[in-house]
Amino acid sequence: MKVTDLKIKNLVEYRNEIFTITEIFQKNNDYFVKIENDSQTISLPAEKINPIQITEDWLEKFGFMRTYASDHQIRYERPESFIKYDIDLNSKKIVEGLKIYGNTIKCKYIHEFQNIFSCLFGKETTAFFKSSFHKAAV
Repeated sequence: MKVTDLKIKNLVEYRNEIFTITEIFQKNNDYFVKIENDSQTISLPAEKINPIQITEDWLEKFGFMRTYASDHQIRYERPESFIKYDIDLNSKKIVEGLKIYGNTIKCKYIHEFQNIFSCLFGKETTAFFKSSFHKAAV
């Protein structure tokens, strides 16, 4: 994960907990982040945080619904007809990723997904979360 790809409000993992980035700063050529969740706020070197892998659970939290499944592929779609996410069950992972107007974008981490959604819709992904998740995890 490149720290320069991170933005405020991105979700990351630290010590097996989900945190929201609230600040990113640089000091002596090193990057630091301030992260928080419901129970704590921490400032630490950016290299200590981890990206969160996109899973079927996360897709559902972002408002996607499973629309297709086979031995080779699982497809999730949002209400907008131009956006889909394919999970390739083959080892080569050729077709896996976010599909926007049929174009595949390799996107396997939540922060990448959040950044793309922010550009597409002009709002943070937390606006798309189911309300019960938003209150519990962000």
